[in-house]
Amino acid sequence: MKKVTVRLRPIVNKINLPTVLKTAILPGDSVERLFIATQVGEIFFIGNGDIRTFLDIRPLILKLGVSGGGYDERGLLGLAFHPEFYYNGIFYLHYSVAGTQGPGALPDSFTPNPCDPNTLNLKWENRGTQYDHVDTIEEWILNLNGHPQKRRTLLNLRRPFSNHNGVNSLNFSPEIGKLVITTGDGGSGFDPFNLSQEDIEIAGKIIEMDVNKNTYFHHPPIATRFDELPPTIQETLTVTAKGVRNIPGISFQKFHNQFIKYVGNVGQELVESVFSYVNDKPIPVTQLLQAYDMNTKLDQEGFINLGWRGWEGDFPTMILRDCSNDSSLNEKIVAFYQEAAALSGKRLHPLTSYFHSDSRTDKFEGTALTGIQAYMGTGIPDLTGCVVFTDFVKKEPQSPARGALAYTFMRPDGKHNDFNEIQINHDFGSSSAYYVSLGTNLNQSRLFLGVYGSMEVTDFNQGTIFEIIS
Repeated sequence: MKKVTVRLRPIVNKINLPTVLKTAILPGDSVERLFIATQVGEIFFIGNGDIRTFLDIRPLILKLGVSGGGYDERGLLGLAFHPEFYYNGIFYLHYSVAGTQGPGALPDSFTPNPCDPNTLNLKWENRGTQYDHVDTIEEWILNLNGHPQKRRTLLNLRRPFSNHNGVNSLNFSPEIGKLVITTGDGGSGFDPFNLSQEDIEIAGKIIEMDVNKNTYFHHPPIATRFDELPPTIQETLTVTAKGVRNIPGISFQKFHNQFIKYVGNVGQELVESVFSYVNDKPIPVTQLLQAYDMNTKLDQEGFINLGWRGWEGDFPTMILRDCSNDSSLNEKIVAFYQEAAALSGKRLHPLTSYFHSDSRTDKFEGTALTGIQAYMGTGIPDLTGCVVFTDFVKKEPQSPARGALAYTFMRPDGKHNDFNEIQINHDFGSSSAYYVSLGTNLNQSRLFLGVYGSMEVTDFNQGTIFEIIS
């Protein structure tokens, strides 16, 4: 693969941690503007060379960074504009709700023990009291006076743990016009309750929602499973994929008369994975529940399964233990052998993967996938038609910290492909540079990179947005 070098053009700096970067044309406007959502609850847009506030919902967001030393995976995580936003002013938000903090679903962190079957079959009990927080997905409208206003709540989701809530979690499908919601597995590590593989669990799925159907419903209950939702909401939902650990968004690439879908699955111990697929077989939630109620097996031929928790990318999910005779090595133990075996012929294989440990000279050791976007522009010719992705921070010894940018080629046949790191000709100086988000414009001809100077959301105003240029 070709070695590619790019430059970074600063657009705005000294903002809070950016979770979503995407463009839209405001009603009555003629310019496609970059919108930036921050984890703490602000949404800005770039207009006439300056940054303007579009919406500030910080009072609605739960207090971030209280535990975990300032690191947090909650907050404002999703922003999507209706396909007719220019005409109707409608957009959608996903955020973690203030005042909903709970004690968590387990008292301690979770590690499976293959020698103790009890650890492999945990159930999420007492969901009404044992949870971490509530996420909400809402529909808003930009009024004629220029002030956004909430219209209705689409979903209220009770989450068992603080992490794995998804990021850039709301996107509209250009293929079918529905709102696509990507939900993480609920958090902790190793998906303690296997929510990602359970059909009626909302966690660990890619979900499509017809926002133009049953629009009169405004106050849904707080739910964790599809059968806890009212029928009027169930009827708007289809499930596209399961086996999700944590997804940093979804990207659609036009290929002839169809769309390639790209999603990434953040890894556990070993590997970060980028998946692609063209054909899928979404299953209406009403069918999932009917099969569940009747205790019948649902035909899932063609249904997308990313394999988690039995598989971490192309590896069976592993537990790592340090080797007593050499601290630089570790022992890899299959965590969920039976699940890995059961999913071996049913899962989607990754388009490409990169690893937390990799001694190859032309690769990098990653930490967590944070963004994925198809690029169809011509400004960076070597990347035209490719899919670009970001990693939070490279593991290789370095100070200060640096994220990674990489690319791979599309494969309409779904077969595995290699990847290459993209070299960045930019001097970050002595500041850390964690790559926290990746965005594009409406026709995918421009790429935007969100960089933060700290791992902690409580270190404010450490963010810079760049355009990636040749």
